[in-house]
Amino acid sequence: MSAGPPPDNQLPVIRMRSPRRFLHPWIFQRLVEKPSHKIPNGSLVKVVDPDGTIVGRAFYNGHSRISLRMLTHDADRIVDADFIRERISKAVILRRDILNLGEQTNAWRLIHSEADSLSGLVVDRFDDLIVVEFFAFGMYRMRDFILECLREHFPTCRFYWFAEEHVQKQESFDCYPPEVPAPAVILENGLKFRVQPGSKHKTGFFLDQRDNRRKLASFCKDKRVLDICCNSGGFAVYAAALGKAKEVVGLDLDEGVLELARQNAGINQVRCRWVQADLFPWLRDAINQKSLFDVVILDPAKQTRDRDEVDLALRRYFDMNRLAFQVVKEGGILVSCSCTGLVGEPEFLECVRRAARAAGRTVQVLETAGAGPDHPFQLQVPEGRYLKTIFMRVLEAGEPMAPPTHAPRFDPDWDE
Repeated sequence: MSAGPPPDNQLPVIRMRSPRRFLHPWIFQRLVEKPSHKIPNGSLVKVVDPDGTIVGRAFYNGHSRISLRMLTHDADRIVDADFIRERISKAVILRRDILNLGEQTNAWRLIHSEADSLSGLVVDRFDDLIVVEFFAFGMYRMRDFILECLREHFPTCRFYWFAEEHVQKQESFDCYPPEVPAPAVILENGLKFRVQPGSKHKTGFFLDQRDNRRKLASFCKDKRVLDICCNSGGFAVYAAALGKAKEVVGLDLDEGVLELARQNAGINQVRCRWVQADLFPWLRDAINQKSLFDVVILDPAKQTRDRDEVDLALRRYFDMNRLAFQVVKEGGILVSCSCTGLVGEPEFLECVRRAARAAGRTVQVLETAGAGPDHPFQLQVPEGRYLKTIFMRVLEAGEPMAPPTHAPRFDPDWDE
């Protein structure tokens, strides 16, 4: 059996600079006193107030901006093997027994980091393949025990684990994942998708848009559909297969994901046209040629992980949406998404409003949605509500405004 956490009486102590007044699991470096002796990064520690009162237990990392990732705020709760096993079991039970996700798919998020009180750990299930992603050194150090706990629930599954390069740099550790496994084929709302982990595209498939893909399909019958930033073809294949669209175009800059998209279209026996191109010149050409679509999906990658770059992220969202609105027919549908956790829903809605105005469009918002219920968030961790998906209808299409000059920051007033 793999070793779990160390005994509680052997844990190092980390002292807060001021009394703990909130329950967010992230405690940043500036709020923590530098320990008097070296504590290895990724260590499990006791956290105490300035007066020495225990306030919980956490993973410590003196290199990271997030010095402490709280596992419990209960002073009396010991973080041992049973603690980790119980947290993992609760996460599995939610998806398998409460949400009953097995009725519609064999792929779902098993553990969603802070939402499941396991900060720094994400686990996705793809049929017989379990993919574990580490965002914290502490979780990575405990990987063998975590995998053992997961095998108790999924004894016949294959396992793959990894950490992205930017995480390894931020958390100061080196991750050596196992050999990349053979792809899995998942079933989602009656459609099949080929999933290949081990690439640069997260765990292999964006499970968070499952419900939004199904909703999108309801708008597509006999329509001309454009999927911008199509990745491995999720929205595009739904539009063609479930939605019975007349024509589907998938656009992405990455040839690797387009090859997966072609395979996904093939195994669902639908035809889509896949285009490798940068979205900005491609959309400008489409606008100039008056090539319009009934339904457009815009689902770009995360635009920033840095709070100091949120204005630049909003500028990019503005530019993308301004162009996307101009290739939607009057009366058509635009589905615009943001997975940047640092951009809240009000900011994203305002950004899209300005983009619609700049494009000369009058727009109805039909629905604002987020990730599926297997991607929950805790109220005290608003960053966990990262996905925003806005379903809109273009009521009127007028003349666009002159495009703005590209400023280094997002200008809130240029279109007023």
